[in-house]
Amino acid sequence: MRLCPVFALVLSLLMSALLMGGCSAQNYRERRDQAARSIIEQKQQQATGRTEPFTIERPADTLRRRLLLDQELPHSSPASLGTGDLSPIKHWPKDNYLSETSQPPDPSIARLEGQTLRLTLVDALQVAARNSREYQNRKEQIFLSALNLDLERKEFRATLTALLGGDASLNLGGQDEVAGVIGSADGSITQRFQSGLAITSRIAVDLVKLLTQDRSSSLGLSVDSTISMPLLRGAGRHIVAEPLTQAERTVVYDMLSFEQYKRSFSVGIARDYLAVLQQMDQLQNAEDSYRRVITSARRSRRLADAGRLPEIQVDQAIQEELRARERWITAQTSYARRLDAFKVTLGLPPDARIELDRLELERLAQTARPLLESAQAASATAPVQPAASRPGEIGPPTLPRARPSIDEDVVLEPPGTEGAGPMELPEDRAILLALDKRPDLTIANGQVFDAQRRVVVAADALRMGLDLSARGSFGEGRSLGSAAQPDAQLRPEKGVYTIGALLNLPLDRTREASTYRSSLISLERATRALQELEDQVKLGVRNGLRTLQEARESVKTQAMALTVARRRVASTDLFLQAGRAEVRDLLESQDALVNAQNALTAAVVGYRIAELELQRDLGVLEVNHEGVWREYTPVENVP
Repeated sequence: MRLCPVFALVLSLLMSALLMGGCSAQNYRERRDQAARSIIEQKQQQATGRTEPFTIERPADTLRRRLLLDQELPHSSPASLGTGDLSPIKHWPKDNYLSETSQPPDPSIARLEGQTLRLTLVDALQVAARNSREYQNRKEQIFLSALNLDLERKEFRATLTALLGGDASLNLGGQDEVAGVIGSADGSITQRFQSGLAITSRIAVDLVKLLTQDRSSSLGLSVDSTISMPLLRGAGRHIVAEPLTQAERTVVYDMLSFEQYKRSFSVGIARDYLAVLQQMDQLQNAEDSYRRVITSARRSRRLADAGRLPEIQVDQAIQEELRARERWITAQTSYARRLDAFKVTLGLPPDARIELDRLELERLAQTARPLLESAQAASATAPVQPAASRPGEIGPPTLPRARPSIDEDVVLEPPGTEGAGPMELPEDRAILLALDKRPDLTIANGQVFDAQRRVVVAADALRMGLDLSARGSFGEGRSLGSAAQPDAQLRPEKGVYTIGALLNLPLDRTREASTYRSSLISLERATRALQELEDQVKLGVRNGLRTLQEARESVKTQAMALTVARRRVASTDLFLQAGRAEVRDLLESQDALVNAQNALTAAVVGYRIAELELQRDLGVLEVNHEGVWREYTPVENVP
């Protein structure tokens, strides 16, 4: 009856081994995925104070795949469509990784209209978050860090091992032939604690059967337990669990880095999107200019035929028409290049048919309207002209007609705060906000603490080592030579017990001393890195505020310049028809108009990008798992 618990333990070990051995690669993968997801959710809450969906699985039907198929774009192999289109190679694990995923299709596919994908700015942010290769790599890095943390946690979990073995033996070297079989089962459990205490227990069962002579058999049983505990060097949770502590913090750092990356990524997507629209607007301006120049050249020809214009001015008009055509073609090429580059940034094929929403410029113009109104209010009280010659064009205010006396003193007015946007915060408030919100500063402060812990661990390695150990074993094993003996019994009173101590004198700690000195240098470096980052954050915030103010003033200036340019074209055209101006004057005014139109669009786009970049640098631009941002709204903005 005393053997029943032993057999129960052996049976449980065998059953566990058989169950684990029967798991497929798919089962193992699902378990690791579950462990990683649990860690990521926990660390999300710890790092950001919130949780959101996180997965590295991509849908089988991605937007890139749908574009390649629906638009019949050329591709080199099935890998271009995604892993779901790969054919399993020989000996591929029998799971559904290549054939199915739990993720639904990319919702961006629904935006395909007439084989052309139309994207707003918000659409572009979402498409980039789902299809950008760099974005996916960042997410996978977090997943890998979570898997590594789970491995470190495993070091302090109870670990079961089980071995089954069998041998058949035939000995022909003696006077009598000896044949027999041996079956063995070996199970152990190991538990390591963060205090440094380690316990290992092992049970072994041997069953021996002779197939010759008297055909006797015997059962061997043995139990062995070992306990060890460091008392000096290597003792204490802060030393034993240091790898686990660092792995825990690394996942938090990766989460914070990802938050910072999402902000930079979304601002970069917005910058590239608006840059494409800006190039589109320049193309339209070049086209409008080309049409005006053609009209001017035709008018010049008629005036010359009527004897009202010298032939040399007609040639000037024709030359300008040729230059306008060249600028128009160059603008087309520049727009196509920038659009293709933006497609690649989104993770989509550059030859895909994609259109951006030009109305984004119109919406941007509406957000810039307060700046234009402030430009008007700064000079006159006349209402702002909302006029725009085409949808999406940014219109300027009416230029005041006030004419100061030439004898008045010239007073230069520095940029003020009138018309300032909500993100033009006071400098001290903006710096404090950045120091509190920036994830990379949080990481840098954490890395200083990590360096301090490494100093503690390195100093501990210089100490004298003293380890206590205890071991107890009882029972007997069996072999063919002892097959005639009776079955073994577990009798603790006849066991062997040992208590020992191992003293490691610090006679040579050269390597450890070098490691300790290096750890102190690393601490100094981590501290200096924090100081440098803090200074860079302050510098970035100060420069960001200056850039925002400069962009605001640029919007006002370019808005007035556009009004002047339009008035100049109109008046020059009238003077030309009256014979009081030359063709060259009209051509120069038209060039100035195109430049003013492009400059105003660039200024408005620049102000918007400066707002987003400042929010990024302050660490207050929140970006969710779909890549869509939520902008910061200051509670108050008192300069």
